[in-house]
Amino acid sequence: MAKKTVPPPPPIATRMMGAKRVEGARKVPLELDFGGEEHRQFPRARMSVRFNAWIDRDGERTFSAAFTSANLSVSGAFLESTFYLPVGTELRVSFQLDESPEPVQARAQILRVDVPNERSGKGDSGLAIRFVEFFGQTEVTLARLFLGEQLGSFSERYLASKRARSLSSELDRVVDALAAWELLKVTQPGDPWKPA
Repeated sequence: MAKKTVPPPPPIATRMMGAKRVEGARKVPLELDFGGEEHRQFPRARMSVRFNAWIDRDGERTFSAAFTSANLSVSGAFLESTFYLPVGTELRVSFQLDESPEPVQARAQILRVDVPNERSGKGDSGLAIRFVEFFGQTEVTLARLFLGEQLGSFSERYLASKRARSLSSELDRVVDALAAWELLKVTQPGDPWKPA
């Protein structure tokens, strides 16, 4: 398997296909066993999500294509493809997650190109991308995909506490909850990005 290791466009006017839901579960199917040491900062989810990608040069769109992801994380994705772009190429990408009203929009860079083995034809075929910059705080949508369940449970417990009920302003409750979440991350063993 050969592995090779780059100005915001106008807003997207059309909605895209969303991520496929896992039936009967809200939990994201995280891929945690990679058959070796994992070097990613964030966990990956095996998700088939439609990505629109394009390149703009001086305000003119010079390339556009639609891809389907094989996996997705807060830091990047692997896009299935039988055609390849050079490593280092910068793209704008947009993709819709099920429960979000707006698509995630980002600038991404191609980190790696995977080509199937010439003899056997086996192996991944596509582009590994890294998100370089997000637009319109849409990275929160992506982070919530992975942390939503943990944050929901934490928030329910916090809001039911005597401390939360004693605070008079919503802003005070939000700041207090954020402080409590940060303290929990420091005092509890484990990775908050990985479900218990």
